[in-house]
Amino acid sequence: MELEAIISFVLLGCALISFFLEKVPVDVTALILLAVVFLISSTNYFPAWPSHEEILSIFSSEAPLTIAAMFVISAALNKCKIIEQMSNFLGKFCSLGFNKFMLLLLLLVAFVSGFINNTPVVVVLLPVVFSLSRKLGVSSSKMLIPVSYASIFGGCCTLLGTSTNILANGIVRTTEIYPNMPSIGMFELTRLGLPLLFISLGFLLLFGRKLLPDRDGLTNILSEIEQKKFLTEAIVLKNSPLIGKPWHKSVITKLSGNRILDIIRNGKSLGSQKDTEPLLFGDKLILSCKPQEIIETKDIDGLDIIDEETYGVEKISSEESLMVEAVVGPSSSLISKTLTEANFRSRYNLSVIAIHRKGKNLNSQMDQIRLKSSDTILLMGVKNDIERLRHSEETILLDKATTPMKNFRNKAPIALGILFFIIFSATVRWLPISVASIAGVAMLMVTGCIKPSEAYKSVEWNIIILIYGMLSLGLTMEETGVSSYIASSVTSVSLGLLEGSMQMLLALVILYLITSILTELLSNAATIVIMAPISLELAHSLNLCANDARAFLLTTCIAASASFITPIGYQTNTFVYTVGGYKFADFAKIGIFFNLIYFTGTITLVCYFWGFGM
Repeated sequence: MELEAIISFVLLGCALISFFLEKVPVDVTALILLAVVFLISSTNYFPAWPSHEEILSIFSSEAPLTIAAMFVISAALNKCKIIEQMSNFLGKFCSLGFNKFMLLLLLLVAFVSGFINNTPVVVVLLPVVFSLSRKLGVSSSKMLIPVSYASIFGGCCTLLGTSTNILANGIVRTTEIYPNMPSIGMFELTRLGLPLLFISLGFLLLFGRKLLPDRDGLTNILSEIEQKKFLTEAIVLKNSPLIGKPWHKSVITKLSGNRILDIIRNGKSLGSQKDTEPLLFGDKLILSCKPQEIIETKDIDGLDIIDEETYGVEKISSEESLMVEAVVGPSSSLISKTLTEANFRSRYNLSVIAIHRKGKNLNSQMDQIRLKSSDTILLMGVKNDIERLRHSEETILLDKATTPMKNFRNKAPIALGILFFIIFSATVRWLPISVASIAGVAMLMVTGCIKPSEAYKSVEWNIIILIYGMLSLGLTMEETGVSSYIASSVTSVSLGLLEGSMQMLLALVILYLITSILTELLSNAATIVIMAPISLELAHSLNLCANDARAFLLTTCIAASASFITPIGYQTNTFVYTVGGYKFADFAKIGIFFNLIYFTGTITLVCYFWGFGM
């Protein structure tokens, strides 16, 4: 093995370890990979390494542009409230019972996910699911994993359904192994994906409720009595005996029902330091307490409930506080910031009670925690402040309040018409999917369905960077012979164990299993970029024609998207993981069945349509 190939293997191993450990964001890992690939090419010591020009060619790939365009198209459809209106209409059928209603909901999710990015579909439906679960009298944890899975089922059915398929299509259009292989058709995956969808939905409806946990939301970390409290502010008076002492070492602790949510000093929150900092004159204490405790607070020497006329400062009116769960959205500006850096308290006048991430409540040192996409925040505040946060679009609130629907009647048909144009153009191969999607984005902006600033914000640039980084690694693996080496190793195993068409069947099984394992540990985008070229190399090493090689490629597409066992392999799983209060094992308990369904189903369908092993 050449030195260049060894270096490629090392880079691949380092990337896999970094993705799995999650110590560094995946997009940063990908960016480092891209930088290393460029730096090695600059040394001129490795003749088999891709040149600068070859590495730069990845930026001409149409797949990342298409995926970015689909983010914008999905955002425009969400802005027009199309998905929300469809789900609200479904809410009228709650009286049918849990199973019948879930069938309708999951069919809706699967259908919509076949044509737009499935992550926004799940994000938009989060508050809807929470509201409907209360109407149906079941825990939201019985519904969230099925919704996530249904979006994956639907995404496997069409070219536009998932970034995995779009990336695979981009690789097909640039491959030198099968230069005349046509691009993937809009509904080419449907004959594999649709039967798998119906089988999986049937299993979900029959056994899902038994296999899924019965857990409540984050608001239940506090008792019902505690949730029925009021917010008010108290001020530390001049010459108060409280001055110089931390609040928990003062007489304030005698009011056992009082909860000190925050201390404001000179207009700034003390955050986690509120428990250790000595009180000073003028400090404002944000209190959560019952009505009787407000009166008792006024009786504490040196402390008074704020009155705007007396103290000349803005006050929180002593109205009933509300508790609400908010999920950090994938495009939120809160991502990678602490609550202090985001000025969350001063911007929204809301108190953070807890942060929930990956099955754990992070309720200490919360102002030092850097927020991540899908983090669930438990907030307490008054109604007007909660409504202000709702309209900021920084988070998704899970209380399912009604929001204004500006221009819905005018813009929704236009947005749907543009989506139909994209689908039709790609289906009849009038335009490449990249051209159709970019043209669609332009039309959405011209017609006012989405503003340019909203379009740029809707693109998840971390995923685009991840794709470019992995494309550089994929190119390196091809140029240095790593992809060919892996493919020939699988071929050797197949040829050594079986004969005839059974060799192709075994190679297909090994290819699926490797891809499936990788996608559970990495993201689906990273997996397809690595495995799609290997699938074509494998088919070539078995001396297959372009049509039979296509079976290997489509098998890889399904395997890369069919991530059910872990919550980290697919972004929709990651979202519901935190929001639904799930544990890692909850995904493994039910996901193993769907991995088996997709494994056996895909291999069986491919063998039937292409005649392998027969």
